[in-house]
Amino acid sequence: MQVQLIAPSGASLDERSPEAGIAWLRGQGVSVGNTECTQRVHQRFAGSDAVRVAELNSIAGLPAATTVMAMRGGYGLHRLLGRIEWDAIHHAVTAGLQICGHSDFTAFHLGLLAKTGGISLAGPMLNYDFGRIEDNQVVAPDPLMWAHFKRAILERSMNAQINASQPLSSLGSNTKTMTGMLWGGNLSVLTSLIGTPYFPAEQQYQNGILFLEDVNEHPYRIERMLMQLLEAGILAKQSAIVMGSFSAYRLYDNDRGYSLQAVFELIRNRLPESIPILTDLPFGHQPNKLTLPVGAIASIKTSDAGYSIQADW
Repeated sequence: MQVQLIAPSGASLDERSPEAGIAWLRGQGVSVGNTECTQRVHQRFAGSDAVRVAELNSIAGLPAATTVMAMRGGYGLHRLLGRIEWDAIHHAVTAGLQICGHSDFTAFHLGLLAKTGGISLAGPMLNYDFGRIEDNQVVAPDPLMWAHFKRAILERSMNAQINASQPLSSLGSNTKTMTGMLWGGNLSVLTSLIGTPYFPAEQQYQNGILFLEDVNEHPYRIERMLMQLLEAGILAKQSAIVMGSFSAYRLYDNDRGYSLQAVFELIRNRLPESIPILTDLPFGHQPNKLTLPVGAIASIKTSDAGYSIQADW
């Protein structure tokens, strides 16, 4: 496996994370290129806008067997979207290049999809997923994350079973299979792109499977963004809405029982019953994440035990 690192968003918050991630990947026999990008710092970004967009555009010339991986998220891709050479990158993707990241990288996923229809991977990044530091110790990558990432890269396939009850699915004990384009990512980034050329067109996301996650956002902010998607008519055009991890927020005394579950229930009650809201997708700012092909056709099958999600691309 050949991985080419890019740093299109925030600068690394420490030196140990990228070093540990690179060392772990190399220990698995992975060839890791462009490691110097992990050292760049310009203000809060991993280099100036010119440097970062040039690095992004350069991936169009990489060998087809390469997997491009973002170092970390944060913020920064919005500043680059108008200068990305989408067609050239799409040509490389159709030749075999795979491009992976999440969080702020959602802007790239949706931009590539909107501009070209190209498929990219919402999945692990270097610093957190391969070089996580906790209590001043390097933590080994999550086995589920690594297994699904390898399957995505080597087989271009994803198949996962989520064993969790689904009270918001409105499907009861009925088994149902839904098929549609898999799309989505970080909720904050996704909603910020509505009305721009980098948000997929309605004919693309119609009857789609929308997956969402976020971090450091109180449930009322999650609700506000979901309400925007609801009132814009986007949620009602999905076959299914799948919620990943919404982590690292704190409830307050004046919430008085208001919670993330209350948010999901509110949205559930304002959608047609035919559109399930599924939860507990292993994806987001958490160690055990799937690698999801943004723009690929996927299928979800529900059952009493939970649901499965599958795609090939």
